[in-house]
Amino acid sequence: MSLFRTKSVEQSIADTDEPEFRLKKSLSALDLTVFGVGVVIGAGIFTLTGRAAHDVAGPAIVLSFVVAAIACALAAMCYAEFASTVPVSGSAYTFSYASLGELFAWIIGWDLILEMFLGASVVAQGWSAYLGAFLGQLGIVLPPELSYGGVVDIPAVLLVLVLGGLMTLGIKESLRVNLVLVAVKLFIVLFVIIAGLMFVNPANYQPFIPASEPTEAASGLTQPLLQFLSGLEPATFGVGGILAGAALVFFAYIGFDVVATTAEETKKPQRDMPIGIIASLVICTILYCAVALVVTGMVSYRDLDPAAALANAFVYHGQGWMATVISAGAVAGLTTVVLTLLIGATRIIFAMSRDGLLPQRLAKVHPRFRTPWVISIVVTVIVAVVAGVTPVGVLEEMVNIGTLSAFVLVSIGVIVLRRTRPDLKRGFRVPWSPVLPIVSALVCTYLMLNLSVETWLRFLIWLALGFAIYFAYSRRHARLGTGDFLDPSKPRVVGPPRR
Repeated sequence: MSLFRTKSVEQSIADTDEPEFRLKKSLSALDLTVFGVGVVIGAGIFTLTGRAAHDVAGPAIVLSFVVAAIACALAAMCYAEFASTVPVSGSAYTFSYASLGELFAWIIGWDLILEMFLGASVVAQGWSAYLGAFLGQLGIVLPPELSYGGVVDIPAVLLVLVLGGLMTLGIKESLRVNLVLVAVKLFIVLFVIIAGLMFVNPANYQPFIPASEPTEAASGLTQPLLQFLSGLEPATFGVGGILAGAALVFFAYIGFDVVATTAEETKKPQRDMPIGIIASLVICTILYCAVALVVTGMVSYRDLDPAAALANAFVYHGQGWMATVISAGAVAGLTTVVLTLLIGATRIIFAMSRDGLLPQRLAKVHPRFRTPWVISIVVTVIVAVVAGVTPVGVLEEMVNIGTLSAFVLVSIGVIVLRRTRPDLKRGFRVPWSPVLPIVSALVCTYLMLNLSVETWLRFLIWLALGFAIYFAYSRRHARLGTGDFLDPSKPRVVGPPRR
């Protein structure tokens, strides 16, 4: 009953052959890349760029995107190595189970549930806000009580229900819709870049790195934990502003890790998972930097609208119709984010249920669609309710802390698994290990310290609830302890052929 018992890689892979838990392998490297781009490029590129440039970095926000991309690349390489070595649903949860032990696996799985449930709910509400703005530009006004910010956010609820139904029908079908929406989103982003070049004024880049200046310090529970512990006075712009901007825009990259949750449904995971994870990150970095350069060139960083910089940059130049097109692109863009977060949440819970840490009956796979249909329904209903009736705006940082904690444990897990299982076949290896994984863990820890004290307190409460469930139920029902799993040393159970 050790808290740190590990589930072997062989056992994890053997579990994927059990007929009642078998998922359909249908994804290619292109599917994974589109999946990653679909979840990463969301509200961040439409809103976060302007806020970070206006508040902390100025035109040098493009350097903030580069710094954040380097931090993400370190974590992405760790995910790529794990996903190519342990091609099983569950992402960081499964990786931690194989390297750090059951307790760490439970913690990270519990954190990822928080990240994806709240993330999908928050983005669904953001989608509703953009939909209302887009319809308003067309002369259609939704009832305020039944739309964004109202008593019940009906558009957000309907979006989640439709995407949940699509997700239940099949992963390949979901990604076909995702492919179309990602194509629309990329068209809009490229439109912004190309059209915006006509309005760029080089004078707006001066000074490229504005001089550092003190800023009003947050206090109490709203101040960053690092500030609370060190007593440092915050400042904006300058080199410090670039780093602060990196901490802010880092969260525009969150989502590439969701690609790893589909490893079990990938045709050639050893080859395709690293391609999908790293390619999606590279594409998003190039697009983010290009958008940042164009927007700060169109309008002085002092005059940027922090709320909707892209659309309002065109309004600033008298191009209101372009703002309408961008709003439509945001609606399409956020749809893909909600879909991929819903899929990620179901795969995390599927892996935890199959291992017995959550009720095993949840992990049953539909005999025709080969998807975890019970979990899909549960996730859809919960996210729809949260998105529809809960003011989750104050909980957005909870998404970030859950993600960063996963990054830290995956980075450490790569080092541990290299030492404990050097014999495993790895489709991708992090270069200069253990140096780069250690740097990845330190960078992610630093970014976590930049989150507010109240976020850390909520995170600790969520962890306490998770520990209570683990010791009351999960530890006793884990298949690793009961022995109720497929023995990889014995003949495999023969099931229906994979399609």
